Amino acid sequence: MLALWSVSFVLLCVWRFSYAQYEHLGYLLGYPDPAQDLYTAPELPKDIPRIQLRLAGEKRKHNEGRVEVFYEEEWGTVCDDDFTIHAAQVVCRELGYSDAVSWSPSSKYGKGEGRIWFDNVHCTGNEKSLAQCESNGIGVSDCKHTEDVGVVCSDKRIPGFKFVNTLTNNINSLNIQVEDVRIRPILSSYRKRNPVTEGYVEVKDGGKWKQICDDEWTHMNSRVICGMFGFPGDKRYNTRVYKMFARRRKPTYWDYSINCTGNEAHLSSCKLGHTLAIKANSTCEQGTPVVVSCVPGRAFAPTPMAGYRKAFRQEQPLVRLRGGAVVGEGRVEVLKNGEWGTICDDNWNLVAATVVFIMTKYVFMTIYGCVYENMYFPGMGPVHMNEVKCSGFEKSVTECPFNMDKDSEGCSHEEDAGVRCNVPAMGFQRRLRLSGGRNPFEGRVEVLMERNGSLVWGTVCGEGWGTMEAMVVCRQLGLGFASHAFQETWNWPGAVNADSVVMSGVRCAGTEMSLSHCLHHGEYLSCPKGGGRFAAGVSCSETAPDLVLNPQVVEQTTYLEDRPMFMLECAYEENCLGSTFSSTPANSYRRLLRFSSQIHNNGQSDFRPKASRETWVWHDCHRHYHSMEVFTHYDLLSNNGTKVAEGHKASFCLEDSECDEGIEKRYECANFGEQGITVGCWDTYRHDIDCQWVDISDVKPGDYIFQIVINPNYEVAESDYTNNIVKCRCRYDGHRIWMYNCHIGGSFSTETEDTFPGLINNQVTHR
Repeated sequence: MLALWSVSFVLLCVWRFSYAQYEHLGYLLGYPDPAQDLYTAPELPKDIPRIQLRLAGEKRKHNEGRVEVFYEEEWGTVCDDDFTIHAAQVVCRELGYSDAVSWSPSSKYGKGEGRIWFDNVHCTGNEKSLAQCESNGIGVSDCKHTEDVGVVCSDKRIPGFKFVNTLTNNINSLNIQVEDVRIRPILSSYRKRNPVTEGYVEVKDGGKWKQICDDEWTHMNSRVICGMFGFPGDKRYNTRVYKMFARRRKPTYWDYSINCTGNEAHLSSCKLGHTLAIKANSTCEQGTPVVVSCVPGRAFAPTPMAGYRKAFRQEQPLVRLRGGAVVGEGRVEVLKNGEWGTICDDNWNLVAATVVFIMTKYVFMTIYGCVYENMYFPGMGPVHMNEVKCSGFEKSVTECPFNMDKDSEGCSHEEDAGVRCNVPAMGFQRRLRLSGGRNPFEGRVEVLMERNGSLVWGTVCGEGWGTMEAMVVCRQLGLGFASHAFQETWNWPGAVNADSVVMSGVRCAGTEMSLSHCLHHGEYLSCPKGGGRFAAGVSCSETAPDLVLNPQVVEQTTYLEDRPMFMLECAYEENCLGSTFSSTPANSYRRLLRFSSQIHNNGQSDFRPKASRETWVWHDCHRHYHSMEVFTHYDLLSNNGTKVAEGHKASFCLEDSECDEGIEKRYECANFGEQGITVGCWDTYRHDIDCQWVDISDVKPGDYIFQIVINPNYEVAESDYTNNIVKCRCRYDGHRIWMYNCHIGGSFSTETEDTFPGLINNQVTHR
């Protein structure tokens, strides 16, 4: 997988942060040499106007945006009249990208300002500059900024691309464009650390790594560098050591200085400083190479924090991320008045994204350098913030000003703001691989482990392997979510020299960043069937379903029923009744707590049963197929969390009962139809269906907690298990029942959730 990250990275692609800082570890066999096929700057005829291009605008990624042209000391735009994919290819190549993916008319990325420099552009696609394409003439246009054109370029950069400044007198207005950037460890104590936190700041320009002169380097520049590598800040370092090193080995300096304001998410957003004068073959006569020393969050500290003790309860975080496939990305949620809610993406931008704070279960972790997205799964509950305006220097997005009069006006959860942030490069991907699959998203799991003093590839024991473990593997490899977990891999032979089991007894919570962080047997392996065909395997997917139960429906439909014994034979066969059922007289009844449940699929792919259709079990009593052995757990708990009554329901029928507007139903149980829940649809289990109850015949009057858990055994992979639980307060007086304060697990503050003992959410620490 390392090769996927290695092809000619650029600073403009920094949210897929550079692994170049680990280049000293050497390349794998077959790894391409980045110095090959070096870029040659195009030579333009003298009569062609000299221009500079950039991508700008709202809600964009690094490789897309409004096309802006710098000419005659002024930035302007390009009109969409007659613009084609050929013109987009010229623009993208001029910016250092290998190709164009698409183009967008009508100011998709917002309206620009200033002159409209090009109109009616006609390109063949072979031009070296947009200025070479036929047009009305530079500055001749009858367009408005509502017609500003935008492009989407390929992620792949031109190998060896070198920034060429054709506007020497206006260099301060240009953004930085280089192939790559890294922190190269110099001192031996930092060379073997993961992540690399201290060393020279180097940029790759023209296929060569170069240092930056520290003559005009500022703290704000260091802040941006550390942020783009996923570190929350920088600290002082021993300057004397680095000066001694620079005297012993002459550096090769880049030709420019850098000018950052400090609130940029990436170095690519900073401006170039002036060109450094060359004196005596040195561009940094009075200075030394720039060094940064970054401070990692506790979750990414290179070594365990000595003496750290959890002596007090950590403060409740005010911001969290949900729905992302990997650490550092997802929908942004904020805590307000004790309840978690989302942020509307109106005015949400890159500056706001840079100040997002995250708190994991164990430690605070700040992540700078975020790209703003609204592509994650829609949230639930209130919309707490709208029209957020950040300066970039706030410690948390909750400190940013926002429109307090428009918390949720005009915003739906389809507009929930999200972020994708840089996290430190830990090198986890190099210690895990999938082998033997039909595509890169599936295969037998093989890990690199130390055995007898050397590193060897081997398999993971398939015994006990499940969805949570598969989730960690897919996250570690950057392949999204788990689709399936396999305890046998007969169809995936894998590498012959990696058949031996090197890891067994793996148990994951599903949130770990690496499989090695999960509980496992260590050096003392136990795997009776051995590896080979009985090794663990996974298939990954970029999308996943996300089931969410509607708490209001549960609260509004609860009632009691005294049901005669002769009407409960089928329910007894399905084990849906209390333990004293067999001793209850035939002419008596059972008291049932009944309710309806409405289960939404808020994810990005359909929810399908784990079992294939051929293995579904026919239930003759109810005349339907069971596609999942257990689909939900229903529990009645005492106020101290003790279970006093329980129920469960097999997924007698997973189908689309209703769907959001514009979405068609796909699953229907009639006539042995396909079962599942489509994205944007919901499956309703009515209160009058068998087993849609909890048998409380033996429960004494009192106050209780009612709890529902969907997909409790994690049989089907989802993007978020924490919202699979609903809790309610319940009062039973022996004749009537009241259900109130129903909410999704994790939707309230820690203090509120602590008043609901038992399973706080459906995310366990280990199994």
